Amino acid sequence: MNQKERIILFLLAGLNFTHILDFMIMMPLGNYLMPYFHISPWQFSLLVGAYSISAAVSGFTAAFIVDRFDRKKVLLVSYAGFIIGTLACGIAPTYGLLLGSRILAGLFGGIIGAQVLSIIADLFVYERRGTAMGAVMSAFAVASTLGVPFSLYLTNLFNFNWHVPFLLVGGIGIVLIPLIYKFIPGMSAHLKSVGNRESTWRVLGKVFESPAQQQALLFSGLLMMGHFLIIPFLNPYLEFNKGFSKDLTPMVYLVGGISSFAAAIFLGRFSDKKGKLPVFSISVFLSLFMVLVITNMPDVHFSIVLAFFAVWFILATGRAVTAQAMVSEVVKTEQRGSFMSFNGSMQQLGTFIASMAAGVIVLKDKTGKIQRFDWLGYLSIAVLLISLVLGRILFKKIDRADKTLSDKNFINE
Repeated sequence: MNQKERIILFLLAGLNFTHILDFMIMMPLGNYLMPYFHISPWQFSLLVGAYSISAAVSGFTAAFIVDRFDRKKVLLVSYAGFIIGTLACGIAPTYGLLLGSRILAGLFGGIIGAQVLSIIADLFVYERRGTAMGAVMSAFAVASTLGVPFSLYLTNLFNFNWHVPFLLVGGIGIVLIPLIYKFIPGMSAHLKSVGNRESTWRVLGKVFESPAQQQALLFSGLLMMGHFLIIPFLNPYLEFNKGFSKDLTPMVYLVGGISSFAAAIFLGRFSDKKGKLPVFSISVFLSLFMVLVITNMPDVHFSIVLAFFAVWFILATGRAVTAQAMVSEVVKTEQRGSFMSFNGSMQQLGTFIASMAAGVIVLKDKTGKIQRFDWLGYLSIAVLLISLVLGRILFKKIDRADKTLSDKNFINE
């Protein structure tokens, strides 16, 4: 990998870091925002969900038009809008304005992820794409490992001011925008791949005409759903059911984030050499046992709990890195931006469905303990098993280490 490619990946990872941190930081701010605005838990959940819903809608809508434009320009416009929405969160004086700012950030943020994946897929051949995906997706680990704890530290440092994390993300974004403009090349090759642009509905029609693309979208949604089914109630379960204090539970994300960061780099490179489908399959299969352990946690020392989560985060990262590398290959270059926008929307939808399902299934007894958390584990295992079977059927044809992919696609075989 040359220096120019490293700079591009570093900038995309930095962009991804701010994008992810903006979403992640909202959840641990509940104990700041609810007393500040005197809002109910349901109103707080609306703040969290507003971003996902608006991102899903914008990602779906953008899929019809993004391939008509230079990918770099789309990325810059969407990121600038996202930063404006995030800065608006940082100065919002009322609950209504904060909710509106979250919707605005989500509308632009829903376009970003697909563009980042499309740019990587266009710049890196399939044999090297796992490494590139791993480098950029490691931003998730950095956001959870460093971003969230540091943001909360600043919040406490500035007299429990919840505005600070959003201003931090906005400030980093302001620095990144000119660097992205300077170092990321124009991405217009896909515009030359087709002589005439297809109609808006033809873009959607191509997805539904292609069984492989339909299955890839379903695959992405199921994978996200399987992962996020147990996420919302992890902290309440660890504190109220297992007795670990609020001071200890953030360590789960610190250890998990460090594990994910290392796994994203190593497993990305490893999958390029050994094959993405085998790495994906093993990661999913082993993660099923970790889900079972976590949702039926035995009474063990907290250090053992951290070890459980470290392994689980590693396996979840192995799933994600390889899955997105494979998903990006089921579509032609000139349609990739649109398809990856659909893919991003399906991921957001999978996350939303998982959160809503978890809220319906889980109960809280009079002592505050979480009931039916194990049910979420069983459902997560079932969903992940379906995604494993679907993934092996779908990606078997394209995951060959010696295959030259350039602009070929097994959909057209």
